[in-house]
Amino acid sequence: MDRADALASCNRSLLRAFSRHVAVGLNDRLPVRMALPWLEHFLNQNVAKEIKKDTLVIRRAGAPLGADAVRELLAAARDVDRHFLRNVAGIPVDIVIRYDEIEPIRRQRIERLGSAAHAVLSAWPDGRGARSACQAAYPRAELERQVHELLHLYARETRALAGALHMPMLLAPLRDRLARALYEVMTEAAGVLARRAGQEVFRRRPAA
Repeated sequence: MDRADALASCNRSLLRAFSRHVAVGLNDRLPVRMALPWLEHFLNQNVAKEIKKDTLVIRRAGAPLGADAVRELLAAARDVDRHFLRNVAGIPVDIVIRYDEIEPIRRQRIERLGSAAHAVLSAWPDGRGARSACQAAYPRAELERQVHELLHLYARETRALAGALHMPMLLAPLRDRLARALYEVMTEAAGVLARRAGQEVFRRRPAA
């Protein structure tokens, strides 16, 4: 596994942990309980989508991302969206992705993730793993800030996606409440997971 793939693997673990934390938080929110059977499938497919997009960015981050690279990654993200829409077919909602609202957020996330991944890959010590590379690139507080900002952008994009749900008449009044609850839970989870990332990266190894 090369360094970019190792970093992408760390990011995948982070996003999956984030998604699990969000699912648990939503389960405690009464307004969305009746929607959870299909919502859980939506969240699982959504995080798989984000992992694919992030992996594309990380693999391009060996060099700083220029404007052309960002445009290519935005186009690739639309291809990932098409796969996502096929995989969520069958849930009791339609999704019409509003790119005029979502892509400015995506661009920010691509640029921030690309910059952070480039910093880590550039600082990677020979013969060491991803934890050492993250430690070399950022002090703990800054690492946590970077993770928090990336997860917050993920939450903003997901809120926009949730706002694009076309729900059956019976469930339509839940859409705005669902989008609001989802964003609130994701925002809370972003802080929790950023702190956990800092603890994991900077944890002390047990004495030999």
